[in-house]
Amino acid sequence: MDPALIIAALAFLAIAGGGLVFSGAKSGEARAKKRAKEMFNRRPARKSETEAAAAKRKATTQEALKELSANEKQSRKRRISIAGLIEQAGLSWSTSTFWIISAVLGVICAGLGWMINHHPIAPAAGLVIGGLGLPRWILKFLIGRRQKKFTNQLADAIDMIVRGVKSGLPLNQCLRMIAAETPDPLRTEFKNLVDGNAMGVPFEQSLARLYDRMPLPEVNFFAIVLVIQQKTGGNLSESLGNLASVLRARKLMRAKVSALSSEAKASAGIIGALPFIVVALVYMIRPDYMMMLVTEKAGNVILIVAAIMMTTGVLVMRKMINFKF
Repeated sequence: MDPALIIAALAFLAIAGGGLVFSGAKSGEARAKKRAKEMFNRRPARKSETEAAAAKRKATTQEALKELSANEKQSRKRRISIAGLIEQAGLSWSTSTFWIISAVLGVICAGLGWMINHHPIAPAAGLVIGGLGLPRWILKFLIGRRQKKFTNQLADAIDMIVRGVKSGLPLNQCLRMIAAETPDPLRTEFKNLVDGNAMGVPFEQSLARLYDRMPLPEVNFFAIVLVIQQKTGGNLSESLGNLASVLRARKLMRAKVSALSSEAKASAGIIGALPFIVVALVYMIRPDYMMMLVTEKAGNVILIVAAIMMTTGVLVMRKMINFKF
């Protein structure tokens, strides 16, 4: 074969191959530009969808918070009523039982006042203190003790929910575990919560009733987290884990404040008890000298003024050492 023909064929093939490569590169570059243009055109749509979802979730969260706030205002009157106080104390009394006990205590205190002094002021003061002051004070004492126990147990209960949710258990089952395995008062309150859900009470309403029975900021935080998660979704275990950390931090802060204010509380207690100690010691040494305060009208006036001043001083000192956060 003629070498010139072979060289011409090879040159033709080289030129054709170069043309194909060049045209393929150009077409590939055109496809890449077209795809980049399509992606660029899609970006605003995806961004707008993301912003719309975030705005919708924010609106749902705000609506849930407003609803919780409205429910809290409506239930405030129930919490300060006698029936609400009895329920918060964990007692099974009825309102009539409470008033009967108050009347009995009032009569007993009025009798003691009449035995101390036959002046009408003494039994009247005993009737008011025993009938109205003492029963409410006992209720407040029981409520405070019960709320303190509940607060100390709540963080551990939330950790149980977090571990259960991470292991795949539903929220209802985690609440049942708390109602079955934790001590009182946590067990009783969560049992009421679970029983309400089993009877068809909406979960949000059950949480509102829990807050009525235990009106604590920690319970309010817990209810807000669960309600918002139920309405907007999200990572429940992460939210409850953060809440448990916050509750433990509040507990540590409360203990630190109590330790720092213990000296002031001890001083207030000593100052408040000192007049009674002095009266008792003087009565032991010279009873006739102290009985003049009871038998004489001027002594009665002095006792009334002293009681008013002591009450004012105790309330002022209590306000100074009572820290709320």
